[in-house]
Amino acid sequence: MTEWYFADGQDRQGPLSADDMRQRFQRGDITLATLVWREGFAQWAPLSEAVDELQLQNLASAASDLGSGIDLRGDYTAIDNGTAPLPGTGGGTYSPYTAPAAATGYANAAVVNGQDVVYAGFWKRYAAYFIDYILLTVVTLPLSMIINLTGAGSGNESVQVALTLVVMLLSMVISIGYYAGFHASRGGATLGKMAVGIKVVRGNGERISFLRAFCRYLATIVSSLILMIGFIMAAFTERKQALHDMMCDTLVVDKWAFTEHPELQQRGLGTVTIVILVLAALAMVALFGVMIAMIGVIASMS
Repeated sequence: MTEWYFADGQDRQGPLSADDMRQRFQRGDITLATLVWREGFAQWAPLSEAVDELQLQNLASAASDLGSGIDLRGDYTAIDNGTAPLPGTGGGTYSPYTAPAAATGYANAAVVNGQDVVYAGFWKRYAAYFIDYILLTVVTLPLSMIINLTGAGSGNESVQVALTLVVMLLSMVISIGYYAGFHASRGGATLGKMAVGIKVVRGNGERISFLRAFCRYLATIVSSLILMIGFIMAAFTERKQALHDMMCDTLVVDKWAFTEHPELQQRGLGTVTIVILVLAALAMVALFGVMIAMIGVIASMS
C-alpha cells in the first residue's frame, strides 16, 4: 500500500493511505496547494499534481480550496530554484519537506533521544515469543527425537542418560544463540519481534551487546521461576519492562523508537500481532482438548 505524507505548516503528517488523503481533502484539512510526498516522488509536490492518482476529480471541494490554506509561495520558490531539500537528503536543518526515510532503514539508524517512545506491551511481546517458540521447536524437536531414539536403541542406560543431557544442553545452546544473537544484532530483534515490529535496546535506546543479551536470556530464567510473574510485570510497569529487562537495563520498544522517524511507530497491536494471538489461543484450546481426551482415555482404561 502506498504511504502518503503532507506538509502542515512546519510539521510533516503521515504516513497516510490514499483513502485517508481523500477524506482529509473532503474535510478541507488539505487543499490542492498542500505539498505532498510518497515514495517514488523526486521531491515534494502540490496535491494538484496527484489529483488523478488519488482520484480527487469528483470531490466538490476541489475547486474552492485551491486558493486557501497556508501561504506556501516561499516554499514553491525554494522548490523551483532548487534550494529546497530533496527527499532523503536530510537538508541540514529540519524541514517538513524532507521526505521520510524508507521503512527498511530503522536497523541502521543512529540513536535519537528526546522523542516520543512507544513501549511494547505484554501482548505484543507474547505474540513475538510465540513465534520464536514455534521456530525453535521446529529446529530442536527433530534433533531431540533423533538423539533420544539413538540412546534408546543403544540399550545402555548410561548412554541414554548421557544423550538426554546432550539434548538439554544442545537445546539451551541453540536458544541462547538465537535470542542473544538476534537481540545483539543491528535490528535488536528476533524473528518473532521483527514480525510484530518491536526490538530490544538499552535504557537509553542504544543497541545492546552480546554479553548483555546473554545475561538477559539468563535473567528470563529468573522471570520464569517465580511463576512467570517476571514476564507478567511487562503489563504493569511504567516502561513496560519485565523483571529481566529491569535486571539488565533493557527496553522492548517499537522498531522506530529512538530513530529519526518516531512518527512511524505503531501504538496499536497491529494485524500481525492480532493474527498470532488468535492462533496462539486456538493452539491452547486444542492442547487442552487433547489433554482432556487423554485423561478420559486413561480413566476408561482403569
